[in-house]
Amino acid sequence: MKSGQDNYTIYANIENLTALWKQASIPFDGCVEKEAFSYAEVQHSEWPNRIWFNEAITKELIATAAKSIAGKSTAFTLPCWDIYNNSAFELLEALGFQKRTEQVGMSLKLKEPFQQTIHLEHKRVTDAVTAKLWSDLFKQAFGYYIHEEILIRTFKNIEYYIAYYEAQPIGTAILYNTGNISGIHSVGVIPEMRRKGFADDMMAFILNRAIASHAAYATLQASAMGKGLYLKLGFKEEFIIRSYFFKYNIT
Repeated sequence: MKSGQDNYTIYANIENLTALWKQASIPFDGCVEKEAFSYAEVQHSEWPNRIWFNEAITKELIATAAKSIAGKSTAFTLPCWDIYNNSAFELLEALGFQKRTEQVGMSLKLKEPFQQTIHLEHKRVTDAVTAKLWSDLFKQAFGYYIHEEILIRTFKNIEYYIAYYEAQPIGTAILYNTGNISGIHSVGVIPEMRRKGFADDMMAFILNRAIASHAAYATLQASAMGKGLYLKLGFKEEFIIRSYFFKYNIT
């Protein structure tokens, strides 16, 4: 049984993540919210383009959601957090959904500032030039594309950062606040600059930004590659997120 605090940070983590997707898609009229499910879409970008459920997933609910986006050319991803105790992962996989990624939802109660040892320079995206640079770096770090126009239209509400080492841009990060939660997203280093401790310094910077914003908790979704760093920083594992390629036709 999860404690009350665990339940709070689990739901706050999911709320921050889905709010980020909504915020990114609103300027493109791509945010649709229904009682049982929602989706966020930006054409000509590989992100956010998510469809997710606000209650326990059923075969009938999947069919209803599929009808709502039928005819769209966008490839949607379906993130699933199995928090309703109804074996959602097993249902999706039995229906033929192909897993795209698996992550761990994690949280950290914010207290004392973190020490930056390398002292990278971090600059926030504030214009079209830095938005294009961030987009290019993200593609190198993560292997898929976030259109720079998303950043141009949302950088006043979403904090996008570029990390520099000796004036060379080497990585990306996002900080997005909802309530007393600072959601940390898209922390990545370009391949040729990995294994140099840069991710540690980037996380110290972004966590200190979260503390400066008076957030009580930081949340994130960790890949297998990043989980060790986050555990070292004090984050705790709380739930699993599996993302699937959305399948329109089910039988």
